[in-house]
Amino acid sequence: MIDVNSPLNDPELRRRAVSAAAGRLPFDILLINGSVADVATGEIRPADVGLVGALIASVHPPGTRADAGTILDLSGKIITPGLIDAHMHIESSMVTPRIYAQTVVPQGTTTVCWDPHEIGNVSGLDGVRWAINATKGLPLRILVEAPSCVPSAPGLERSGAVFDAGAMEEMLSWPEVIGVAEVMDMRGVVAGSDRMEGIVNAGLASGKLVCGHARNLCGSHLQAFMAAGIESDHELTSKADILEKLRAGMTLELRVSHENILPDAIEAFKELACVPQTVTLCTDDIFPDDLLRRGGMIHHLRLLVSLGMCPMYALRCATLNAAMRIERRDLGLVAAGRRADLVVFNNLTDFTPQEVFASGIHVASNGTLLAALPAELPGLPLNTVRRSPVTPNDFRISVPHARKALIRTVRTPRTTQWAEREMDVLNGSLVLPDETALMAVFNRYGENTPPGLGILEGWGDWSATIGTTILHDSHNLAVFGRNPEDMALVANTLIESGGGMAVARDGRIVALLPLPVCGLLSTETPENVARQFASVRDAAATATTWDGPTSMIKLVTGASLACNPGPHVTDLGITDGMTGEIVTDMVLETC
Repeated sequence: MIDVNSPLNDPELRRRAVSAAAGRLPFDILLINGSVADVATGEIRPADVGLVGALIASVHPPGTRADAGTILDLSGKIITPGLIDAHMHIESSMVTPRIYAQTVVPQGTTTVCWDPHEIGNVSGLDGVRWAINATKGLPLRILVEAPSCVPSAPGLERSGAVFDAGAMEEMLSWPEVIGVAEVMDMRGVVAGSDRMEGIVNAGLASGKLVCGHARNLCGSHLQAFMAAGIESDHELTSKADILEKLRAGMTLELRVSHENILPDAIEAFKELACVPQTVTLCTDDIFPDDLLRRGGMIHHLRLLVSLGMCPMYALRCATLNAAMRIERRDLGLVAAGRRADLVVFNNLTDFTPQEVFASGIHVASNGTLLAALPAELPGLPLNTVRRSPVTPNDFRISVPHARKALIRTVRTPRTTQWAEREMDVLNGSLVLPDETALMAVFNRYGENTPPGLGILEGWGDWSATIGTTILHDSHNLAVFGRNPEDMALVANTLIESGGGMAVARDGRIVALLPLPVCGLLSTETPENVARQFASVRDAAATATTWDGPTSMIKLVTGASLACNPGPHVTDLGITDGMTGEIVTDMVLETC
């Protein structure tokens, strides 16, 4: 079994490395005829690199040594530090950690900072413990953060667990946990709620990282958020937002999952005439077909360079800056004494990975994983959709004794804001106007209560029904559509499947991705998951006439993120993350 976290303070290992560097012993592995990307100085210079165990023992002029157990001729290729993903959710790729590692290690990613708050929201502390155990023995270093917001919007939604300060203290006591994951309850932090104060202070007391989620925070609210002790953010929305947060001293985790913000980031760096060391890169949420087809961090680097960012600056953000942020002095540089996490690229333009080393182990070559994977961890968290079957009546809005009604609606997705609209009533039920749809959110954690309902505007004309148990961040069961029969069909299909995503049209399921692990993950191969997801994504894309820049799948999976400002439908009704308002009766007046 591979141990990419093997200790570097072993005296014998250090003794061997010193002797090899001094020429008294051969290297275990010697990389020759390559160039080193020095992300500290910004240089690319010819050098050979000698490895001993998990350590880089020497970076020296080419051709000066030829004594090693294994010699690898790089023929002019470039040696870089292993890529570090500063913030991500494996659950968004809908595979287990084992399958995720199999996919990203050949792409050059050797370390990820995983916030398993999706699993935490579904399965509580037992789920987080399972997540940690599922990372062991993999060729990928998975550093786990303790989910801070379970649920993300307390009182506005119900999830499968509730984490308080005591739960946070317990998770932070586990040696595998590197800090507090993204603090999403912005309202609670800024208002000084007891719960969030206890959670953040537990992180500060532990001496570990405290990470943030500061969407749309600015001015005094941003200062208050940071004064609580929260250090980072990835919820970037504009050039002005990026500049304010950098100038405030925040560490930014620039994410590739929201490509539309990257040109703004480049413009912000131009205005500053530098890329601050407080800028790191992350994937955040990558869907399975994108992960397989384009890659995660590797796609991030390619995209930034294509937008005009200096390749060495981009690489520094993905390596040294990230290592400094997560306080890992053993990572982030190709230098003697550091951990031998290395990637060999053909060049720094298209970033095609040729070889990958993790803790001195040759784990991938030319896009193929060389390292053996352990078997899938037993005790998978299954059967987490605890919901009785639903009926078409659950999707009808009763308005008795009326011909018309003024309804409070949710206008999205370009902006999320409250709206009002007059609608007809027929036989005691609301008639949805064209270009509107019903969003229904069912609690799936044993509360067989009626769904939270909201009417959405701005999504185009609907011709199909979409359902999902991937619903940030409570991951309840949500169904979007106009046909009550099809909506019930989708909901019951997902209940029977143990969770997943589905699309129905004209009385039949046309696409289905079962996700039986926590209602979030599959144990299938990455190719199968990508194929099934692509089928759902394509069917969802034709469910409406929406033609905006964000995919329909991203819209539906984020439509219930109640911690964010503006109205969002949860299992409790229509809620607003910044005001704390809950609307359970959308009817304003009738006639």
